[in-house]
Amino acid sequence: MEFIKTLWKNRKLTWQLGKNDFKNRFANTTLGSIWGFLSPFIFMLMYVIVFQFIFKQGGPDGAPYVVWFMPGMAMWMTVNDGIIGASNSIRGYSYLVKKVVFPVDVIPIISIIANSFVAIFLFAIAIVVCMLFKFMPNILLTIYIIFAAYAFIISVTRLTSAICTLVPDFSNLLGIIMQLCFWLTPVVWNLSQIANHHTISKVIQSLPLTYLVTGFRSCFMGENIITANNGLYTIIFWIVTILLYIWGNYIFKKSKKDFADVL
Repeated sequence: MEFIKTLWKNRKLTWQLGKNDFKNRFANTTLGSIWGFLSPFIFMLMYVIVFQFIFKQGGPDGAPYVVWFMPGMAMWMTVNDGIIGASNSIRGYSYLVKKVVFPVDVIPIISIIANSFVAIFLFAIAIVVCMLFKFMPNILLTIYIIFAAYAFIISVTRLTSAICTLVPDFSNLLGIIMQLCFWLTPVVWNLSQIANHHTISKVIQSLPLTYLVTGFRSCFMGENIITANNGLYTIIFWIVTILLYIWGNYIFKKSKKDFADVL
């Protein structure tokens, strides 16, 4: 609760620093912040061109591949960028850490806010594209899954931001772990492809990242990730998220007194 109180108390400062962080990333370029939106959009577009128009890949139940792919990739990029950015944020804001009066707890949130501008853009693109193909989003489910995504990002980065600050090599390891998670998560492949491997399929479906990716897709496919399989995966997701938050919060509080020394 201490973290939440600190975040609420410094919400205006955190929001302002988050906006400035995003603007400063492209301050020395002609197009400025446009690059922040253009790069991930082109990345997603290339996947669509390759898989839908070259490989003639289709989505499940006859849905166009773009409708199946865009929400999943938008969610993956949001979570991946949020975790990687926030995990390295304390080293990036080392000059603030050395200020005794600055609330170090909010620094990862600054990075998460900065990445959220691109995330909102990606979510909007996914929603618009799906609507163009007449796949309307479930608004309440969309709000829920985005909330769940940010709850997970914050929980993970309470732990990883502390570790990356104290052990710089962990940042490189985290990048490798996220690359492995990309291929373990059904972002560019379909869960139906491993349906015959029941144990592996259950394990993959129980992963938090799978829950978020398939959850955002379900907003457009007429499914409900919350009640799927009697709500089993929802229960697993929130148990993992809460445990990560408790663990991460403990590690962060225990370690933050050493941040200034290692920086």
